[in-house]
Amino acid sequence: MKVTVIGSGYVGLVTALCFAEIGHQVVAVESNSRKLRQLQRGNATIHERFVPELLKRHLLKGIRFTSSIADGMQSPDAVFVCVGTPSAPNGASDLSGVFDAIRDIASHLRKYTVIVEKSTVAVGTGDKIQTCLLQKGGADPSLFSVACNPEFLREGSAVNDFLEPDRIVLGTDDSRARDVLRELYRPLIDGDYAATSRSFKPLHRSSKVVIETSVKSAELIKHASNAFLATRISFINAIANIAEATGADIDQVAAGVGADPRIGSQFLSPGIGFGGSCFPKDVDELRRIAERNGFCFDLLAEVQRINAGQRQRFLDKLKSAIGALAGRKFAVLGLSFKGATDDVRCSPALAIVKRLLEEGALVSAYDPAAIDNARHELLSSRIEFASSSYAAISGADALLILTDWPDFACLDLHRVRKLLASPIVVDGRNLYRPDEMHGAGLHYISIGRAAVSATTDAEPARITRIATEAIDLPAVNG
Repeated sequence: MKVTVIGSGYVGLVTALCFAEIGHQVVAVESNSRKLRQLQRGNATIHERFVPELLKRHLLKGIRFTSSIADGMQSPDAVFVCVGTPSAPNGASDLSGVFDAIRDIASHLRKYTVIVEKSTVAVGTGDKIQTCLLQKGGADPSLFSVACNPEFLREGSAVNDFLEPDRIVLGTDDSRARDVLRELYRPLIDGDYAATSRSFKPLHRSSKVVIETSVKSAELIKHASNAFLATRISFINAIANIAEATGADIDQVAAGVGADPRIGSQFLSPGIGFGGSCFPKDVDELRRIAERNGFCFDLLAEVQRINAGQRQRFLDKLKSAIGALAGRKFAVLGLSFKGATDDVRCSPALAIVKRLLEEGALVSAYDPAAIDNARHELLSSRIEFASSSYAAISGADALLILTDWPDFACLDLHRVRKLLASPIVVDGRNLYRPDEMHGAGLHYISIGRAAVSATTDAEPARITRIATEAIDLPAVNG
């Protein structure tokens, strides 16, 4: 089948390449000239596993890149709108890019085409797209259907998530559009792709659930999914704060809670809070959707409050261990919002680094992929970007672990101890066991666990004290 994908960001590029991988002819439309040139040359524009391989395999065979929507509208069976929907100044999602694309699509419709929302949009946007096509675009209503096919792609494993999905949501309001989408995804639904795939080896998840819904239900599924996952993260962070105050161990608590099959263990890892381009924006947008429809979703307000509080708690831990931050040098490992990506949008790591710089600290930072993106966000003479983890650590007054890259979980701790000017590690991702740090002679502060020192389990007093201080514990009901 013929597929056009508008937008070649994280979602658009992965979507376009994966449709080519399962046998479709794809035209990817990208308006950014610099990015377009890179893609046309076969250079990946995002840090994402398997994207370079898929780009090399399918460029000018199953996929081509263009700046022209008119070029992309040469008889496609479906057009996937994958443009960004950033937060507007009032906090709502900015859909101007979506509707710019829709107006361009409308002026080039020549045959029946399914126009698919892939970007995350508020419930009811499909109706507005329909109106835009009819009133402003002047499109013949027999030439199109509007559908919603939300993405569930995790940065760092997006290709696997597309090719081995745990569910495929097809939001349509007519059978003709549903048939087109089912045919597009048939290689994944029937398992034909996994049986014939070549060098690329996906994860082979055991089940592929196809969920057929209305357009509005599909739109709400995406926001509800992200808000629920964000709620889990804030919940376990609140429990971690209680664990610190009471002497419990959050690892043991999370294991006990997650063993319940009704709950499960995913998204029960405490840390410095969620970030990225989806969770913060989608939680805020769902609150606004609820308010517009007469419901005050206070639960999500608390999710946001706890999330913001985790960054302040991290800084409070650091200050309790080392005192004033001004003039101190800190090694920072991790700038992206999570490991395995170069995405720094709404990164809690970046937020903490900015606070350090505001308070007069010096920062030596390292990230395996996100340094170039972080440079545009961290414009200060007090930060330097190191070439490796150990280069960042050398001479620092404390090591701060802010992103869960695998490389950061296997450092030579004895080497770390020798390189640090002060033997203090504040781990915002709980990548190490406290006894490992104790054995390496390091004072170790983590999330939801008692702090340990290299001398005794009770010294130095100012480090151990923070494990039991109740620093603005979030309210927990029930």
